[in-house]
Amino acid sequence: MESTQDKSQPATPRRLQKAREQGQVPRARDLTHLVVLGGGLGLVWVTLPWGYERARAALRAGLRFDAATVREPQRMLQHLADGAQLALGYVLPLGLALIALVVLALVAARSVAFSTHPLALDWSKLGLISGLKRLFSRQQLFEVLKLLVITACLAAIGAWYVGTHVEAFASLLLRPLDAALAQAGQWVMLGVSALLAVVLLVAAVDVPLQQYLYRHNLRMSLQEVKDEFKETEGNPQIKSKRRQRAREIAHSRSVQRVPAADVVVMNPTHYAVALRYDEATMSAPHVIAKGADLLALRIRDMAREHRVPVLQAPMLARALYAHTELDEPVPAALFAAVAQVLAYVYRLRAALRGQGPMPKPPRPEVPPELDPLHGRGPR
Repeated sequence: MESTQDKSQPATPRRLQKAREQGQVPRARDLTHLVVLGGGLGLVWVTLPWGYERARAALRAGLRFDAATVREPQRMLQHLADGAQLALGYVLPLGLALIALVVLALVAARSVAFSTHPLALDWSKLGLISGLKRLFSRQQLFEVLKLLVITACLAAIGAWYVGTHVEAFASLLLRPLDAALAQAGQWVMLGVSALLAVVLLVAAVDVPLQQYLYRHNLRMSLQEVKDEFKETEGNPQIKSKRRQRAREIAHSRSVQRVPAADVVVMNPTHYAVALRYDEATMSAPHVIAKGADLLALRIRDMAREHRVPVLQAPMLARALYAHTELDEPVPAALFAAVAQVLAYVYRLRAALRGQGPMPKPPRPEVPPELDPLHGRGPR
């Protein structure tokens, strides 16, 4: 087994993807703490008037005691149930909103992965040596240091605040109850705000640091990179996907060459093929752009924008799309059909210059075996 010192290469995209599939993602716990604390404080602040009324109603319903209750003591249970229902009507939406905020924050930090792999029993992690390694790992040392910093900051802030407000605390005994409760509430909010500020500073450091530690732990050795390359290069499915992606990118870029085409052949919305023929440099017409569905519509719009003729010829469009590649000549079996299209384009240009009558659009004949949908119905 190679040591961690040998793992000097950054993790490849495939390694990162496999780690996510196994449930390994950067865990920014302080981001969760920040969202819970800050989001909870904000939600309580916004809903405080409504929550106060709900609390009063819940207490009034739960602690109601009248003559009817004396005669029928079982009514007390109903009063308590009514009070609990009113309290849940405030607490439950607040909790759901807080959960939604936490999920959104974790998704934004890419700290969410759905996998059953962590649930599987891994015997290699039950050993004493592996347990000690995890206990004294870089990750755990950072967590301990972080907790010490948070504790020290909060202790320092608390000691300073208590030391400077001893007289104010003692004066609460001399104030009316409403004023004392209001002052105590302000101090609680101030304390939570100080805690929020500390957690915010820690989270600002923790989130990028967790990303760094995550990638650092997934580093690979040079041999692992070579082995992965051999594995992916030898995988027919991955090769096929890579070639398909390359074709899609090439087709998308080829749209910019449509203005140089002589004609665009379509079917009528699913396929589009742009053809160009230069007698001086080409022995046969070449395909300079092609696409299907949305890309076909982009080719059509680009052609119309630059006044390139667009001809509806479904069978020819399908055959050209299926049997040609970009920057290659059309197959010999389609020469006659493409020649009819180009002849129509030349006569159309002459007619637009006033040098002849307007030609009728041709209906080029295509060998049935070259039509991908032959025998399957039109598309």
